[in-house]
Amino acid sequence: MADMKIVFLGTSAAIPTEKRGLSSIVIKRGGELLIFDIGEGMQKNFLQAKLGINKKMKVFITHLHIDHCLGLLGFFQTMSLLGRTKKIDIYGESRLREFIHENFRIINIGLSFEIAIHVIDKEGVIASEDDYQISCCRADHSVPAFSYCINELPRPGIFNIEKASKLSIPKGKLYNRLQNGEDVVIDGKLIKSNEVVGPKRRGRKIGISGDTRPSSKLGNFFDSCDILIFESTYNHDYQTKAIETFHSTSAEAALLAKESNCSKLILTHFSSRYDDPNILLDEARSIHNNVDLAEDMKTFYIPYTE
Repeated sequence: MADMKIVFLGTSAAIPTEKRGLSSIVIKRGGELLIFDIGEGMQKNFLQAKLGINKKMKVFITHLHIDHCLGLLGFFQTMSLLGRTKKIDIYGESRLREFIHENFRIINIGLSFEIAIHVIDKEGVIASEDDYQISCCRADHSVPAFSYCINELPRPGIFNIEKASKLSIPKGKLYNRLQNGEDVVIDGKLIKSNEVVGPKRRGRKIGISGDTRPSSKLGNFFDSCDILIFESTYNHDYQTKAIETFHSTSAEAALLAKESNCSKLILTHFSSRYDDPNILLDEARSIHNNVDLAEDMKTFYIPYTE
């Protein structure tokens, strides 16, 4: 089991505002940081949020538009100057490798830690740990782009202490072995794990759209997310603009979340034309009953549902 929270470090689209920086989302899961996009200037909010300089870290770039990736160089340099030593894994489309290598060559950046660049060349699972996977799906944007999902693997079921006691199972290591699915033998008697442990409990599923038009393909990809973070650059009044620029409206984001059975929708990536993005929130809430607005430095905690 791992505590999980979302911290928004930048929520503006293309142009920063006085209150909103460029795109960056951090999901802190246990002792690991999963960072989605690093817009210019995100490092200030990263430091202010006290997320940790030397934690295990994976970075996922949705696409190579300036407002989503230009902060990489400064972020890496800051991590180095502050003494980071652990490797950073970074994932993105094929040109990401060239972008990093050429900029490092021109600027002559030297780092105190290793960067492992993982080029995404197909959809599906791109990163795995013992208890979760991260998968990607091609988004519908004006340049090659990916959306991402964090999928936790099922957790062990609930241990029935009362039944274990009736079966005279001694407390301690045997409890742990049984909960982890292992059968045990006590005084010559076989006790199966499912006698004292309930069915496995589903893990959490978090979706991150990046910049995209809505599509049935993404709807399937984000099916049954506990939280879906979806771009909402415009409201419905700018539907034509959204189509022309390969972005989404808040109404479209809400409809996709509703049709995909997503429990909660968080809107982000707002056009700088909106001094007050509550117009986007109101529009989305007319379609989906559980919607919130991202704000720079706002944190959302993600509890287990089972």
